[in-house]
Amino acid sequence: MRIGYLIGLFGLAMGLTLAANSAGAVVGGRDGGPAGGSTLMVLNARGGVCTGIVLSPRAILTAAHCAAGGTELRVHWKDGGGEPVLIAPAAIALHPEFKANAVAARQRSIDMALVRMADPLPARFTPATLLDGEQPRAGAPVTLAGYGVSREGEARTTGVYRSAALVAVEPYGPGRVLLWAADPVGGGKRPGSGACQGDSGGPMTSADGGIVAVTSWSTGPSGKSCGLLSQGVLVSPQRNWIDGTLAKWAERASWTSGR
Repeated sequence: MRIGYLIGLFGLAMGLTLAANSAGAVVGGRDGGPAGGSTLMVLNARGGVCTGIVLSPRAILTAAHCAAGGTELRVHWKDGGGEPVLIAPAAIALHPEFKANAVAARQRSIDMALVRMADPLPARFTPATLLDGEQPRAGAPVTLAGYGVSREGEARTTGVYRSAALVAVEPYGPGRVLLWAADPVGGGKRPGSGACQGDSGGPMTSADGGIVAVTSWSTGPSGKSCGLLSQGVLVSPQRNWIDGTLAKWAERASWTSGR
């Protein structure tokens, strides 16, 4: 535990608390959204901000790239008085098929990680429900949510839970691993709502509210990283890994087959 790191991370959490009064997350999104009571933030020593999904009192699901590289993590939320809380996780499990350089190498990668807490999270966090039924087809509504920036490149707009109504563009991809979604107006060809920095690890929910995917990446128009397509890793194909890892920690996730 490095003191300098803790001071820097505490400063980041304080900045997020202040920013929450006037800024949001998810480019083109709105305040609030589904699964809000089942999410928190995951911060790393490199200054990175991600979103996490609560699966049980001691287990959190997020994107693997948020936790990779041996960097120290802190799980972050605000207590009842609005003060920042920073807790070091007890264990981190990266999906065995995660590859940090997958995008550049054009390789298949499962960008998913589980985080275990030593002590239970506060009772106000409600475990999320993951979707293990029929996956959304092209054109189906998908809601993306997270704590990321509301304007690309403006870090101070991080820290408020917001969501955006999207539609599935490519439900599976060649490896039946990914869900792609886009603003229903732009269709992924014109800038619109979607994921941005800080939303990685956040929920992508289906029409019935079950979490269908974990946000992992986004694309944007020339010179931008956000605003066109939002990508998530489907949770259903990874159920064996999720359940198997949680079982080793004496935890379990809630699943639904949907409608």
